[in-house]
Amino acid sequence: MSSTYGGWAGYILRVNLTTSTITKETTEKYHDYIGGMGIGYKVLWDNHVDGIKATDEENRLVISAGPLSGSGAICSARTTITSRNPVIRGHLITDGHFGGHFSPELKYAGYDAIIIEGKSPSPVWLKILDDKVTIEPADSLWGVGIFDTFAAISKMMGQQAQVAAIGPAGENLVAQSTIQTQGGHSAGGHGSVLGSKKLKGIGIIGTGRVEIAESTTNEQLRALDDHILGIIGANNQGVVPHDPQSWAEFNAGISRWRGGPGVTWGAADDPVILEETPWDDRQKVGMRTSMAEMYFGREEANKIFKRPGGCHSCPIRCFCELKNPKMKTEYNLPTEYLTNTCMGFLDPWYSMGQPGNGEKKTDIMTIGGYYMDNLAIWSAYGQLSHLMREFTKRSFWEILLPAEEFAAINWEQYANLDAHFMQDYYTRIGLAKSYNGSNYFGRFLGTGLHNFINDEGELYNIQDVLDDVESPRMAGLTFALESDAEENLLGQTYSVFLDEGVHVFNRSMVGGLHHASEAAGQVGALLATVFNRDPQCHSHINLINCGLPYAKIAEVAESMWGENAFDPVKHYTAMNVSKAKFAKWCLVKNVLHDSLTVCNWMFPLLVSPDVNKDYLGDSSIESQMFSLVTGIETSEQELDDKAERVLQLHRALSVLQMKEPDQRNKHDALCEWVYDMDPEAAFGDEGTIKMDRDDIQLGLDLFYEEMGWDQATGVPTRATLEKFNLGYAADRLEGLGLLPA
Repeated sequence: MSSTYGGWAGYILRVNLTTSTITKETTEKYHDYIGGMGIGYKVLWDNHVDGIKATDEENRLVISAGPLSGSGAICSARTTITSRNPVIRGHLITDGHFGGHFSPELKYAGYDAIIIEGKSPSPVWLKILDDKVTIEPADSLWGVGIFDTFAAISKMMGQQAQVAAIGPAGENLVAQSTIQTQGGHSAGGHGSVLGSKKLKGIGIIGTGRVEIAESTTNEQLRALDDHILGIIGANNQGVVPHDPQSWAEFNAGISRWRGGPGVTWGAADDPVILEETPWDDRQKVGMRTSMAEMYFGREEANKIFKRPGGCHSCPIRCFCELKNPKMKTEYNLPTEYLTNTCMGFLDPWYSMGQPGNGEKKTDIMTIGGYYMDNLAIWSAYGQLSHLMREFTKRSFWEILLPAEEFAAINWEQYANLDAHFMQDYYTRIGLAKSYNGSNYFGRFLGTGLHNFINDEGELYNIQDVLDDVESPRMAGLTFALESDAEENLLGQTYSVFLDEGVHVFNRSMVGGLHHASEAAGQVGALLATVFNRDPQCHSHINLINCGLPYAKIAEVAESMWGENAFDPVKHYTAMNVSKAKFAKWCLVKNVLHDSLTVCNWMFPLLVSPDVNKDYLGDSSIESQMFSLVTGIETSEQELDDKAERVLQLHRALSVLQMKEPDQRNKHDALCEWVYDMDPEAAFGDEGTIKMDRDDIQLGLDLFYEEMGWDQATGVPTRATLEKFNLGYAADRLEGLGLLPA
């Protein structure tokens, strides 16, 4: 533990699987990068190797926590995983995240991060008992699903062990695979990195604690907790209830404050009937969210919802612990329970065509969620399932697959919304080449779309690509579905860049639509140009989806970033400086949360449910927590500057990995459907999320100016990098001819 500051555990483990050596180094040199994501990016910068792939032995993977994890700070149990990502064109660096209890346990064992490097000759797992760290054989675990892996490692170590592991998908080097921890928490995109290193998992038991700064008193910590509990809402900072309640001035269908009259936890051992959940009743904070209703509809949720679940030190329980007896009786699974949230339920539903609420949907989402998690498959925030649904709707599979393989897939089950389809569907993806029989279908869906398209987004012949044919044929697909939305595309050569149904948003990185123009117009669109995957950013969502009337949200936005910073969703106005400031703020806060590590699904808390505070929150809470835990008195702006250092390093690392100085055109480009959708509507018309090409180019100009990036290229200038003490990055980029003149 650092003798100077609270918060940081003080050490980083470096595990070399090639040489079987384990060393420790101090964390202090990473303090200026906060922790979590900041540690990950700095390690990857310092150890950069040109031209490698995510699954090459030279690639490193960093599992890291921030100084708040394990301190007891509210919503501070996230874990960041940083590495090259095989789902992204060029295998550029990305970060994934999961919640649960893993990062606090890592801190209790005495570590802020684990750096995994090299490759084991045979399957292994990493055993951490405080300062006793060993590499253990994992031959008996290889090929085992996630749930049995958790059970096996916990049995070997003790039930208090926290475990992170990969499933068969990662072992089979499926690009769209996850690293998971207990309770349904998963981080997407890096499962195959651990699979390539033959590292099945990590088990941790820590008996230490996270020290708080000596200058901080218990009274100060309790006062801050009390302050936070007075302004925190429900999931995604919903601060008004979904349905009317007698205490509430407002209610809104967009809010995730779902707990209230009519909601029942019917599968609980003793069923719980929720009544009103007033904002000032702190004994009911954990009852506010009740997300099962959002996913399954109230009638089904009231039958299958057992209780909410969540993360260490979080009062907002956004996970759903479910009981569906049919999982055992009808689908022959070993359990009738499942815990998950968000894409763990939505990906199976999207894949099967988004059927309406009812038992069939419940079965699809629970059975599909089980197989998806047990195999540890990543949806890339819906890209996997959107591709499955849209290609099925267009009858593309019959064209793309060998006739024998197409005939072997039970399309009748799919058409009948039969959840039995989920087993074969996810098993084909998760087992990839090891699947018994022809499996171009599963290998295509799991490999990552960027491998199969040309620069225009047109599809190559799937078999040729997977068979490593040097010059693959084109697939020869054309738009053929007759619908109003695609009438203007009939007969055109098929391109995923033209197809709004598949939801590829960032053309260059082939990143998916996620909280982009469908959420906040140009602000969301700009967020999707920076990270090398979907933005994974909820900073703006926690304001615009809070449930308060638009006038109040606009008032808050104007006070933060200027006039016209935020438009009503699907009724957008022209780009302006305020929106550029809003976009930068969202990214800085996102990086801050992933470095501290605080939950970006809950923070920032710009608004509150307290009418006495005029529904206003407090954007400085993160700096207050950081100051009290570490003992380093830090203002909100000072902490944001530390986060921006990490953000600027991320951009520099993208330039370095791509060896490309023209980030504006080679990285920050959106797909054509974003501009061409809704052909009878114009940008700015109410009801459309379409963007305008010239307006987005203006957006990039204004955003680059806010970020201190060169207007022509989108690369950070030397002055900007030096402002954030990144002169070493400027020197390296300049030496390679990648820095703007």
